[in-house]
Amino acid sequence: MLEALLFDVDGTLAETEEVHRAAFNEAFTQADLNWHWDQELYHELLSVTGGKERILYHVQRSGLETAFFTQNYIAKLHAQKTEIYVSMMDEGKIELRPGIYQLITDARKAGIRLAITTTTSHVNVERLLKATIGAQALEWFEVYATGDRVPRKKPDPAIYQLALDELKLPASSCLAIEDAAQGLASSLGAGIATIITESSYSAGQNFTGALKIYAETDERPTLSDLQELFGQV
Repeated sequence: MLEALLFDVDGTLAETEEVHRAAFNEAFTQADLNWHWDQELYHELLSVTGGKERILYHVQRSGLETAFFTQNYIAKLHAQKTEIYVSMMDEGKIELRPGIYQLITDARKAGIRLAITTTTSHVNVERLLKATIGAQALEWFEVYATGDRVPRKKPDPAIYQLALDELKLPASSCLAIEDAAQGLASSLGAGIATIITESSYSAGQNFTGALKIYAETDERPTLSDLQELFGQV
């Protein structure tokens, strides 16, 4: 029986990546860095999970002087980006993806437990839920397995293993909802059946092993759809 739904955040709960990109660019401007991540470049950078890791990768691929971009400098730059991103959320620039609110509320009514499994930070998740649903939604999710709580981010399975440990459930009782190949690799690595709901930045990625793939233009899955799919595992 399906006992828990495990939700990725960026691209899954909400189409956040364009707002993330805008926040990165504003942080670069404020730091007097002559950087601009356009959509094509950001699409490439999304192959690296984690904001600080993404900045470091950009430094290395650009042949920049790594001695200047210390771990401390990158952490401060990323913290500024997070502050900008949170402000954008508070201004209402992000909405839940279609069908997500209904899926969450239906799952709660059915007694299915909910968890967050994301490489983003806990503060980003909190502010997203507050901005899109309301503060009450913070209590709807039992577990927040976020990138700042694990030593290795997706595609490593550590985030999903943390969620399973805190839910005290076997992987066979859970279903993950992801939008990107790195997330799929992470959930499958933890032995969790996974569906994919493609986002604007993940369309066309290799989703081998997914229980089902919903294209960006498809109807969003309902709880009944997920329970039927889960019964086929």
